[in-house]
Amino acid sequence: MKKIFGLEELAKILETLRADGKRVVHCHGCFDLMHPGHIKHFEAARQMGNCLVITVTPDVYVDKGTGRPVFNEAIRAECLAALECVDYVAINEWPTAEQTLRLLRPDIYVKGQEFENFTDKTGKLQKEYEVIREIGAQMSFTHEIVFSSTELLNKYFIPAIKNTQDIYPADVVIFLNNFSAKYKFEDIEKSINKIKTMKILLIGDCIIDEYYTCETMGKSPKAQLLVNKYLNHEVFNGGVMAIANHLAGICDNVHMITALGAEDSKEDFIINHLKSTIRPKFFYRKDSPTIVKRRYINSYQRQKVFEINYINDSYIDDTLNRQIIGHIKSIINEYDLIMVCDFGHGLITKEIIADMEEFSTKVAVNVQTNGANSGYNLITKYNRVNFICLDEYEARLAVQDKFSAIDNIARALMSEVSFNHLVITLGGRGLIYINGRGEITKVPAFATNIVDIVGAGDALFTYAASCLAVDMPTEAASFVGNVVGALAVQIVGNKKPVEKHEVLQFMNRMLR
Repeated sequence: MKKIFGLEELAKILETLRADGKRVVHCHGCFDLMHPGHIKHFEAARQMGNCLVITVTPDVYVDKGTGRPVFNEAIRAECLAALECVDYVAINEWPTAEQTLRLLRPDIYVKGQEFENFTDKTGKLQKEYEVIREIGAQMSFTHEIVFSSTELLNKYFIPAIKNTQDIYPADVVIFLNNFSAKYKFEDIEKSINKIKTMKILLIGDCIIDEYYTCETMGKSPKAQLLVNKYLNHEVFNGGVMAIANHLAGICDNVHMITALGAEDSKEDFIINHLKSTIRPKFFYRKDSPTIVKRRYINSYQRQKVFEINYINDSYIDDTLNRQIIGHIKSIINEYDLIMVCDFGHGLITKEIIADMEEFSTKVAVNVQTNGANSGYNLITKYNRVNFICLDEYEARLAVQDKFSAIDNIARALMSEVSFNHLVITLGGRGLIYINGRGEITKVPAFATNIVDIVGAGDALFTYAASCLAVDMPTEAASFVGNVVGALAVQIVGNKKPVEKHEVLQFMNRMLR
């Protein structure tokens, strides 16, 4: 009998069962390694109703650390479906079960006894409970033998998670040994927790990221082009919205300023894909669409082969410029940090820059060179900022030096822009940090599983700027930035933000 269904199809099946008076029981989780505790849990849950539904966390949202999940979502679903006590299985579409619960509307939602006191540091269970009450369902707990998939996997299957020397080259292991002797995980965690109460203002270009996956069919006999078959596509909030979603995971007070196209603004999509704690302020460009970057991906190894931008990359007009400046001036004194996400698409004008530089509020800037601005968007258009984040190519362009050592590039930037902190990301070589006195720190890269590098620099910028703003030691802030970067490259584009608990779990494993 078929047990594995898509969520929409499963929702219709369950609706019919409920209409027939059946009680639907629902369990949700990663279930990376099936063990006796799971089986006992499912059997006990099945006794609470007439059918048992299990939803599985998809691979992209598994936040258990390096090397996880060990078994992909399809294998995990098949293993669950093989159990006699399980009636239906589906792979979830979201990071948590909240939307799934609203869609499937079970009568009973079941968790293990370890959650009975709502001791879930991630806050996921508490949010799920709110949805349970909203849909009029019941939350129950089983009291069976308890095992931990993570502990079993760490102990018997993936010792690399515990022994960094098995997954990192010698220079990274040496760095981690030296770093852990100087900094304690608990101290770094306390500093990150301080960000929660900050007030942060975000200003930047709004970008919608579209990923169209295709399969090559062959070469056209009548033209010099490859013919591709459309497979599927995904749409994400990119640009300043992606950074806002990263930031909202560590800060409760985020105000975002951006500009949308006056026609087909895509405002509903953007709001629906922003975290609820973010307060957006939208301005509207009459002469521009909301920026969309559509990338075409070959399904073989997910290689990007082509990109189309829907964009007007000229500067915003004077009227809109004055409106944005007026809004910034009216609220700027409320904020502890301004973060500028400058993608070079016309929003950040020289007048906006000049006004921000007049205020005493700390300013952190990420200035990007990309295919849409062709190298015209350089950090040298700023005069003085607190924190700068660039990649190596952007730094070399700014000082017009292609070949010098990266230390010299960093120091050369000091004569171009006044700053307190500068991070230059170096891809697989990690990053280099330099302070306003010219002192340099280098931090290696920690990524072991690279899926997509798009958005990784934005995530690093978000955390590093925030950590420095709460006076975390510079080496520690750079370390946190590279941890976030290592997590971000495991995510397709900006499909999901890097969450605080993921960062803390990753760091805890590396430093213990």
